[in-house]
Amino acid sequence: MAGGRRVILTVTPNAALDVTYHVPTLRPGAAHRVTDVAVRAGGKGVNVARVLHALGHETLVTGLAGGREIQDDLAAAGIAERLVSVTTPARRTVTVVSGDGAATAFNEQGPPVAARDWERLAAVFPTLADRAEVVVLSGSLPPGLPADAYARLIGATTTPVVLDASGPALLGGVPAGPRLVKPNAEELAEATGTGDPLAGAARLRAHGAGAVVASLGPDGLVAVTGEGVWRARSRPRTGNPTGAGDACVAALAAGLAAGADWPVVLADAVALSAAAVACPLAGDVDLDVYRRLAPLIEVEGPHADTDR
Repeated sequence: MAGGRRVILTVTPNAALDVTYHVPTLRPGAAHRVTDVAVRAGGKGVNVARVLHALGHETLVTGLAGGREIQDDLAAAGIAERLVSVTTPARRTVTVVSGDGAATAFNEQGPPVAARDWERLAAVFPTLADRAEVVVLSGSLPPGLPADAYARLIGATTTPVVLDASGPALLGGVPAGPRLVKPNAEELAEATGTGDPLAGAARLRAHGAGAVVASLGPDGLVAVTGEGVWRARSRPRTGNPTGAGDACVAALAAGLAAGADWPVVLADAVALSAAAVACPLAGDVDLDVYRRLAPLIEVEGPHADTDR
């Protein structure tokens, strides 16, 4: 970190090469002619860093990555990285976007990670995190990492942490006390056993999360915080939703770093998510859409936790 400048650190334990195919229509069992293809560094934390970089924030990417393609692509984009290289090839995620904007994703699990590589990441993390304003822990854990890997990282720093994970990775990390957790509605229901977002968020807070911001698709966001419940809504937009969640996390991390109030943070998160939907690739945002929408987002709250 040149000059000791403070950054937002994103951690992607399961970094990937994102492959995006565009086809006129998607028909199961049929051959398809690809009209456009893009290949670049990805994984949720990498996408978050791309959005933050586009907004002008200093960012640093760390995590585990196979090969050199991911590092080379980040360097070409001007995004700083301290990735831990592993000997296995980079995993790939494939998204097929049809002409109507629907996106179908195929996400490789990734090869197993050796214990020594995980320990190398765990060893470098505290120094990087303690020089950051906010840490974002994003995405799945590759095979070989313990279910409490995120908890270990959260416990290794006093820097505020945003956790964006699902399943065992989410449940394993929450007891360590992340400042903010950002599941979508499906991930929240899976982790807590309830389809009620308010009840699910309350359960995560009871287990250690400081605040929970759940993305509800076309219904916007609901934030369950120590101050009460907030809701933010916008008109549904058509496009590629693949990177919307990562754009939302970028806005939450930036707001946390700035010490912004919840109405401002949530309005930015909804607007930036919509700006990501307007773009064909995860990690990209249409800044004109973002700037136009942010002042128009309706934010309600705070309400008592029992309000429905």
